[in-house]
Amino acid sequence: MLIPSIDLMGGQTVQLVGGRDKALDAGDPAPIARRFSLAGEIAVIDLDAAIGTPSHPSNRTLIEPLLRDYACRVGGGIRSYEAALSWLDAGAAKVIIGTAATPELLGRLPRERVIAAVDCFNGEVVVKGWREGTGRRVDAVLRELAPHVGGFLVTFVEREGRMQGLPIDQAAALREAAGDAKLTVAGGVAGVEELAALDRLGLDAQVGMAIYTGRIDFADALIAPLTTDRPDGLFPTVVCDEHGHALGLAYSSRESIREACRTLRGVYHSRTRGLWTKGASSGHTQELVRIDLDCDRDAIRFTVRQSGPGFCHNDTQTCWGDVAGIAGLERTLARRRESAPHGSYTRRLFDDAVLLRSKLTEEAGELARELTGGTDAPNTARVVAEASDVLYFTLVALARQGLSLSDVAREFDRRSLTVTRRKGDAKAAPSPGQDTKGAGA
Repeated sequence: MLIPSIDLMGGQTVQLVGGRDKALDAGDPAPIARRFSLAGEIAVIDLDAAIGTPSHPSNRTLIEPLLRDYACRVGGGIRSYEAALSWLDAGAAKVIIGTAATPELLGRLPRERVIAAVDCFNGEVVVKGWREGTGRRVDAVLRELAPHVGGFLVTFVEREGRMQGLPIDQAAALREAAGDAKLTVAGGVAGVEELAALDRLGLDAQVGMAIYTGRIDFADALIAPLTTDRPDGLFPTVVCDEHGHALGLAYSSRESIREACRTLRGVYHSRTRGLWTKGASSGHTQELVRIDLDCDRDAIRFTVRQSGPGFCHNDTQTCWGDVAGIAGLERTLARRRESAPHGSYTRRLFDDAVLLRSKLTEEAGELARELTGGTDAPNTARVVAEASDVLYFTLVALARQGLSLSDVAREFDRRSLTVTRRKGDAKAAPSPGQDTKGAGA
């Protein structure tokens, strides 16, 4: 699979040749990360920290906002347990540790979230920003560290940034040395055929220069492993919302996927109309969030944010009707935010922050009393009823602010990445009439 790379130097996205010479400056990393996030994880590398050159302002100020929105592997200058921990707590999906990757340090970190970066020049491991040889062979280092990491990033420095082709045979030979750790390789990728070949070997490819220069189209790199036995060359595409609910089935061509990646919209191939942008005529457009390939590499999943009534031409949320349960209620409240009739209870909740705050406090208290108020076992029916009330008013509060459960889910995902845990003791109760942070609707 593709791991797109964002390398930062002096507060800008750059690409270096051979780890030394700046070949291009791509500017602000934020819009680049938005597009690259379609592929899943992004590698974000602080080159200034790796080389030991101070950056003003620090590249960290650019990286941390990316971690709130995207799954990022962060590397560059991580040489201590404290530095690794700070990035993990900040929301990095994984940390990439280079010269400091010793069994002693790695053993203190969660294995599945650590990648050891091993840079090699003609098979010899190099350090200090690729400027000094160590005399050690790369396969020996991989075998030593494999029990302690979830993955490796091996960069072939002699080819890095030159787009002369990645040494696939050498990469394949390192797979055994990596053991059960996932192997990602980088350095000189020049075409989608290499990406497909690496995927067949079970290897990921970290790519930068070839995408930035247009040598490889980003969409083509993302879908390089795809195959199809259909005479029309199309790929079945399951369209889902951010909750994972299937909205419907569509078909994609390479052309439609390129357009989807370019516009960040739901674009498909209609077997009757050709290139089809969902919502172009109805206004019920889709914001494209992510593209995933299935395990057999012959089907795709588009994750989208759907606007309007839904995906189906029958004005239902899905091609199998509307979704029920919490997701259905959330959708109903989002619609009623603008359309609830004057005088209705829903309208009152949207318009009256004090009322909504009171109901949230009241219902949360009733749920707590039901769970902990007596010596008898809680009545399950009443617990469900009180929990439903709490969830209802919470969903109203979210809809009132234009937020959704997807935003909450992303916050849960972010918190799950934190390694350092707080005690979680209860806060002191506010005095009568005292407002508290976050109490307002």
